[in-house]
Amino acid sequence: MDTRFGGSSSGLLQRLRTATVGVADLREVAESLLPTLATPRLRLDLVQRSGAGSVVVLEEDERTVRVQLADLADQMTRAGVRPTPSAISAALASWVAHRPVTDAAAATAGITVLDWRDRSETAVGRRVVVRRGNVAVVWRPLPTADAGEIARTRAAATDRARDVVLDLRIEGPVALWSHRSVPLLATSALVHPAVMIARISAAGLVLSDMHVVVTPHRPVACAMPGVAARLAGETAESGLTLPWRRLADLPWL
Repeated sequence: MDTRFGGSSSGLLQRLRTATVGVADLREVAESLLPTLATPRLRLDLVQRSGAGSVVVLEEDERTVRVQLADLADQMTRAGVRPTPSAISAALASWVAHRPVTDAAAATAGITVLDWRDRSETAVGRRVVVRRGNVAVVWRPLPTADAGEIARTRAAATDRARDVVLDLRIEGPVALWSHRSVPLLATSALVHPAVMIARISAAGLVLSDMHVVVTPHRPVACAMPGVAARLAGETAESGLTLPWRRLADLPWL
C-alpha cells in the first residue's frame, strides 16, 4: 500500500474497483490546497506548462520534488484514493507531509528509531526520522553531505529519542511499548536500552535477561528469552528477536 497518500481509504476491494482520480479534479484541489500548506521555508507551486501538462513543484531548503500532475493523479488512482474532493485533498496533504526531510529539519527535530534495513524485512538498523503530524518521515542524507554533519545530526537525534513520550503497558511477563499516533516511534525506546530497562523495572517487571521483539511500525515487546521467542513465533508479521545488548551494535541506515 502506498502510504504517501494516507493509505486508510483503500483496502484491496477498493483498489480493485475502477475509480480514476482525474487530472482536472486534482488540479482544482491543488490550486486551493497547496497555498495553505506552504510555509516560509516550504514553497509549493502548480506550474502550468503550455502543451506539456502541469507540474507540482515542492522546494524546501536543499530538497526539491517535481512531479507531473498527470503522474500524481495516476499514483493516487493506483493507491486507491477515492475521486472525491475531500479524499483527493486528504491524499494531497498526506503526499506533501511525506516530502523529503531537509538537513535542517533532521538536525533540529530528528529522532532515532529502528527500521527495516531492506524489503526482505530480515534485519533492522537505526535511522533518523522527523515527525510530521501522524507520520514519521525518513531523513536520507544527500551523497554530498558532510560526514561530520551527518554524525552530529544522528547524535542529536539519538539524544532526542530519550524524550519521546511512549505508553508502557505490563501484561504478565511482557512489557509493551507503543506510541499513540506514530507507531514507528515506539522503537525509539530501544535507542536507550538502559533507560528502557529502568522504566520497566519501576513498573514492576524485572527482566534479568531482556530480549526485545522488534517489528517496526508496531508496538515493541520486551520479555525473557523464552517468552520473547514464543511471541515472535505467534505473530504472522515479520519481526526480529534480539537481546538488549545487541541494540547498541545496530548499523545506521
